Amino acid sequence: MRRLENKIAIVTGAGSVGPGWGNGRAIAWRFASEGARVFAVDMNAAALEETVARVNEVNGTIGTWTADVTSADAVRDMVRACEEAFGGVDILVNNVGGSRKGGPVALDEETWDQQLDFNLKSVFLGCKYVLPIMQRQGGGAIVNISSTSGIRWTGSAQVGYASAKAGIIQLSRVVAVEYAKSNIRCNTVVPGQMHTPMVETRLAGQRAGGDIEALLAQRQSRIPLPFMGDGTDTANAALFLASDEARFITGTEIVVDGGMSARCD
Repeated sequence: MRRLENKIAIVTGAGSVGPGWGNGRAIAWRFASEGARVFAVDMNAAALEETVARVNEVNGTIGTWTADVTSADAVRDMVRACEEAFGGVDILVNNVGGSRKGGPVALDEETWDQQLDFNLKSVFLGCKYVLPIMQRQGGGAIVNISSTSGIRWTGSAQVGYASAKAGIIQLSRVVAVEYAKSNIRCNTVVPGQMHTPMVETRLAGQRAGGDIEALLAQRQSRIPLPFMGDGTDTANAALFLASDEARFITGTEIVVDGGMSARCD
Protein backbone atom coordinates (compact mmCIF):
# COMPACT_ATOMS: atom_id res chain seq x y z
CA MET A 1 0.00 0.00 0.00
CA ARG A 2 1.15 3.52 -0.75
CA ARG A 3 2.21 5.57 2.25
CA LEU A 4 -0.68 8.09 2.19
CA GLU A 5 -3.36 5.90 0.67
CA ASN A 6 -6.82 7.54 1.02
CA LYS A 7 -5.47 10.39 3.15
CA ILE A 8 -6.79 13.91 2.49
CA ALA A 9 -4.07 16.56 2.44
CA ILE A 10 -4.23 20.34 2.19
CA VAL A 11 -1.02 21.79 0.80
CA THR A 12 -0.74 25.58 0.79
CA GLY A 13 1.66 27.37 -1.53
CA ALA A 14 1.23 24.42 -3.89
CA GLY A 15 2.07 26.43 -6.99
CA SER A 16 5.49 27.90 -7.69
CA VAL A 17 6.94 31.23 -8.82
CA GLY A 18 8.28 29.50 -11.93
CA PRO A 19 8.56 26.17 -13.75
CA GLY A 20 10.06 23.29 -11.80
CA TRP A 21 10.10 21.91 -8.29
CA GLY A 22 9.12 24.55 -5.80
CA ASN A 23 8.61 23.09 -2.32
CA GLY A 24 4.82 23.22 -2.44
CA ARG A 25 4.51 21.78 -5.94
CA ALA A 26 6.88 18.97 -5.06
CA ILE A 27 4.99 18.20 -1.85
CA ALA A 28 1.63 18.08 -3.67
CA TRP A 29 3.08 15.79 -6.34
CA ARG A 30 4.86 13.52 -3.87
CA PHE A 31 1.79 13.17 -1.64
CA ALA A 32 -0.43 12.40 -4.62
CA SER A 33 2.02 9.79 -5.89
CA GLU A 34 1.71 8.09 -2.49
CA GLY A 35 -2.08 7.92 -2.67
CA ALA A 36 -3.23 11.13 -0.97
CA ARG A 37 -6.12 13.18 -2.29
CA VAL A 38 -4.45 16.57 -2.46
CA PHE A 39 -6.23 19.90 -2.03
CA ALA A 40 -3.70 22.27 -3.58
CA VAL A 41 -3.94 25.94 -2.58
CA ASP A 42 -2.17 29.01 -3.92
CA MET A 43 -2.80 32.74 -4.32
CA ASN A 44 -2.10 32.42 -8.04
CA ALA A 45 -4.42 30.03 -9.88
CA ALA A 46 -2.09 29.93 -12.90
CA ALA A 47 0.75 28.69 -10.69
CA LEU A 48 -1.28 25.58 -9.90
CA GLU A 49 -1.56 24.51 -13.53
CA GLU A 50 1.85 22.83 -13.63
CA THR A 51 1.18 21.25 -10.24
CA VAL A 52 -2.03 19.69 -11.56
CA ALA A 53 -0.23 18.48 -14.69
CA ARG A 54 2.52 16.85 -12.63
CA VAL A 55 -0.03 15.11 -10.39
CA ASN A 56 -1.96 13.90 -13.42
CA GLU A 57 1.23 12.28 -14.71
CA VAL A 58 1.20 9.95 -11.71
CA ASN A 59 -2.59 9.41 -11.91
CA GLY A 60 -3.06 11.24 -8.65
CA THR A 61 -6.14 12.97 -7.26
CA ILE A 62 -5.97 16.73 -6.90
CA GLY A 63 -8.36 19.60 -6.32
CA THR A 64 -7.36 23.25 -6.42
CA TRP A 65 -8.32 26.37 -4.54
CA THR A 66 -7.23 29.99 -4.75
CA ALA A 67 -6.78 31.77 -1.42
CA ASP A 68 -4.78 34.39 0.43
CA VAL A 69 -3.83 32.39 3.51
CA THR A 70 -3.06 35.53 5.52
CA SER A 71 -6.84 36.14 5.66
CA ALA A 72 -8.83 34.31 8.33
CA ASP A 73 -11.98 34.30 6.19
CA ALA A 74 -10.07 32.91 3.22
CA VAL A 75 -8.49 30.13 5.27
CA ARG A 76 -11.81 29.20 6.86
CA ASP A 77 -13.38 28.99 3.39
CA MET A 78 -10.42 26.97 2.10
CA VAL A 79 -10.82 24.37 4.82
CA ARG A 80 -14.58 24.16 4.29
CA ALA A 81 -14.02 23.71 0.56
CA CYS A 82 -11.64 20.83 1.21
CA GLU A 83 -14.17 19.17 3.49
CA GLU A 84 -16.87 19.55 0.85
CA ALA A 85 -14.62 18.23 -1.92
CA PHE A 86 -13.01 15.28 -0.14
CA GLY A 87 -14.85 14.79 3.17
CA GLY A 88 -12.27 15.85 5.74
CA VAL A 89 -8.65 16.81 6.40
CA ASP A 90 -6.07 14.25 7.53
CA ILE A 91 -2.91 16.19 6.71
CA LEU A 92 -2.13 19.90 6.61
CA VAL A 93 1.08 21.26 5.08
CA ASN A 94 1.60 24.96 5.74
CA ASN A 95 4.13 25.87 3.07
CA VAL A 96 3.51 29.53 2.19
CA GLY A 97 6.50 31.80 2.63
CA GLY A 98 8.88 34.31 1.11
CA SER A 99 11.68 36.61 2.24
CA ARG A 100 12.46 40.31 2.09
CA LYS A 101 15.95 41.53 2.87
CA GLY A 102 16.82 44.01 5.59
CA GLY A 103 17.69 44.19 9.26
CA PRO A 104 15.74 46.15 11.88
CA VAL A 105 16.94 49.55 10.63
CA ALA A 106 16.64 48.94 6.89
CA LEU A 107 13.36 47.05 6.97
CA ASP A 108 10.32 49.30 7.15
CA GLU A 109 7.52 48.56 9.57
CA GLU A 110 5.00 47.72 6.87
CA THR A 111 7.28 45.09 5.36
CA TRP A 112 7.98 43.67 8.82
CA ASP A 113 4.23 43.23 9.37
CA GLN A 114 3.82 41.68 5.92
CA GLN A 115 6.64 39.21 6.57
CA LEU A 116 5.09 38.03 9.82
CA ASP A 117 1.66 37.72 8.24
CA PHE A 118 2.88 35.86 5.16
CA ASN A 119 5.28 33.49 6.86
CA LEU A 120 3.84 33.00 10.36
CA LYS A 121 0.22 34.15 10.56
CA SER A 122 -0.57 31.91 7.59
CA VAL A 123 0.63 28.90 9.60
CA PHE A 124 -1.35 29.99 12.67
CA LEU A 125 -4.54 30.32 10.61
CA GLY A 126 -4.09 26.97 8.89
CA CYS A 127 -3.74 25.28 12.27
CA LYS A 128 -6.61 27.27 13.76
CA TYR A 129 -9.17 26.03 11.25
CA VAL A 130 -7.89 22.50 10.64
CA LEU A 131 -7.26 21.37 14.22
CA PRO A 132 -10.97 21.14 15.19
CA ILE A 133 -11.59 18.90 12.17
CA MET A 134 -8.69 16.63 13.06
CA GLN A 135 -9.97 16.41 16.64
CA ARG A 136 -13.41 15.34 15.41
CA GLN A 137 -11.81 12.76 13.12
CA GLY A 138 -9.64 11.35 15.89
CA GLY A 139 -6.23 12.48 14.69
CA GLY A 140 -4.12 13.98 11.95
CA ALA A 141 -0.70 15.26 10.98
CA ILE A 142 0.47 18.84 10.46
CA VAL A 143 3.75 19.62 8.72
CA ASN A 144 4.93 23.22 8.77
CA ILE A 145 7.68 24.44 6.46
CA SER A 146 10.23 26.72 8.12
CA SER A 147 13.76 27.63 6.95
CA THR A 148 17.34 27.46 8.17
CA SER A 149 17.03 31.25 8.37
CA GLY A 150 14.93 30.54 11.46
CA ILE A 151 17.83 28.80 13.22
CA ARG A 152 21.01 30.33 11.72
CA TRP A 153 22.40 33.37 9.91
CA THR A 154 22.28 32.24 6.27
CA GLY A 155 24.11 35.05 4.52
CA SER A 156 21.59 37.85 4.33
CA ALA A 157 19.93 40.21 6.81
CA GLN A 158 16.24 39.33 6.53
CA VAL A 159 15.06 39.88 10.05
CA GLY A 160 11.33 39.66 9.37
CA TYR A 161 11.63 36.38 7.49
CA ALA A 162 14.09 34.89 9.99
CA SER A 163 11.91 35.85 12.95
CA ALA A 164 8.78 34.40 11.36
CA LYS A 165 10.51 31.16 10.41
CA ALA A 166 11.85 30.80 13.95
CA GLY A 167 8.30 31.39 15.17
CA ILE A 168 7.01 28.52 13.04
CA ILE A 169 9.28 26.09 14.84
CA GLN A 170 8.01 27.09 18.27
CA LEU A 171 4.39 27.31 17.11
CA SER A 172 4.73 23.72 15.89
CA ARG A 173 6.08 22.56 19.24
CA VAL A 174 3.24 24.22 21.14
CA VAL A 175 0.61 22.69 18.84
CA ALA A 176 2.30 19.29 19.12
CA VAL A 177 2.14 19.21 22.89
CA GLU A 178 -1.33 20.72 23.24
CA TYR A 179 -2.93 18.34 20.75
CA ALA A 180 -0.94 15.16 21.37
CA LYS A 181 -3.76 13.62 23.41
CA SER A 182 -6.03 14.11 20.40
CA ASN A 183 -3.63 11.96 18.32
CA ILE A 184 -2.60 14.99 16.25
CA ARG A 185 1.07 15.29 15.41
CA CYS A 186 2.77 18.54 14.41
CA ASN A 187 6.32 18.78 13.08
CA THR A 188 8.48 21.14 11.06
CA VAL A 189 10.64 20.71 7.97
CA VAL A 190 13.55 23.16 7.91
CA PRO A 191 14.89 23.46 4.35
CA GLY A 192 18.23 25.10 3.67
CA GLN A 193 19.38 26.90 0.54
CA MET A 194 17.59 24.78 -2.02
CA HIS A 195 17.68 25.23 -5.77
CA THR A 196 14.02 26.00 -6.39
CA PRO A 197 12.48 28.27 -9.05
CA MET A 198 12.70 31.08 -6.48
CA VAL A 199 16.44 31.34 -7.22
CA GLU A 200 16.02 32.27 -10.87
CA THR A 201 12.77 34.18 -10.52
CA ARG A 202 13.46 36.36 -7.50
CA LEU A 203 16.62 35.84 -5.47
CA ALA A 204 19.20 36.31 -8.22
CA GLY A 205 17.85 39.79 -8.91
CA GLN A 206 17.72 40.68 -5.23
CA ARG A 207 21.15 39.41 -4.21
CA ALA A 208 23.43 38.86 -7.21
CA GLY A 209 22.54 41.54 -9.72
CA GLY A 210 20.68 38.98 -11.80
CA ASP A 211 23.70 36.64 -12.04
CA ILE A 212 22.08 33.26 -11.43
CA GLU A 213 25.30 31.24 -11.66
CA ALA A 214 27.05 33.53 -9.18
CA LEU A 215 24.21 33.15 -6.70
CA LEU A 216 24.13 29.36 -7.09
CA ALA A 217 27.90 29.19 -6.53
CA GLN A 218 27.59 31.40 -3.46
CA ARG A 219 24.85 29.21 -2.00
CA GLN A 220 26.65 25.97 -2.84
CA SER A 221 29.79 27.21 -1.07
CA ARG A 222 27.88 27.09 2.22
CA ILE A 223 26.77 23.46 1.77
CA PRO A 224 29.08 20.61 2.85
CA LEU A 225 27.51 18.10 0.47
CA PRO A 226 28.74 18.55 -3.13
CA PHE A 227 25.31 19.36 -4.55
CA MET A 228 22.29 21.52 -3.81
CA GLY A 229 18.94 20.07 -2.84
CA ASP A 230 15.64 21.03 -4.43
CA GLY A 231 11.94 20.94 -3.67
CA THR A 232 11.77 17.16 -3.93
CA ASP A 233 14.10 16.86 -0.95
CA THR A 234 11.75 19.05 1.10
CA ALA A 235 8.84 16.95 -0.15
CA ASN A 236 10.44 13.67 0.92
CA ALA A 237 10.93 14.97 4.46
CA ALA A 238 7.33 16.24 4.58
CA LEU A 239 6.08 12.88 3.28
CA PHE A 240 7.84 11.00 6.07
CA LEU A 241 6.45 13.31 8.77
CA ALA A 242 2.92 13.11 7.34
CA SER A 243 2.99 9.31 7.06
CA ASP A 244 2.31 6.65 9.67
CA GLU A 245 6.02 5.84 9.62
CA ALA A 246 6.40 8.93 11.83
CA ARG A 247 3.55 7.94 14.15
CA PHE A 248 5.70 8.48 17.28
CA ILE A 249 7.32 11.71 16.09
CA THR A 250 5.85 15.05 17.12
CA GLY A 251 7.08 18.45 18.22
CA THR A 252 10.37 18.22 16.38
CA GLU A 253 12.17 19.32 13.22
CA ILE A 254 13.88 17.70 10.24
CA VAL A 255 16.62 19.94 8.83
CA VAL A 256 17.08 19.44 5.08
CA ASP A 257 20.15 21.51 4.23
CA GLY A 258 23.04 19.28 3.15
CA GLY A 259 24.81 19.91 6.44
CA MET A 260 24.90 23.70 6.09
CA SER A 261 23.59 24.53 9.56
CA ALA A 262 26.06 22.09 11.17
CA ARG A 263 29.03 24.17 9.96
CA CYS A 264 30.63 26.79 12.16
CA ASP A 265 31.72 29.11 9.34
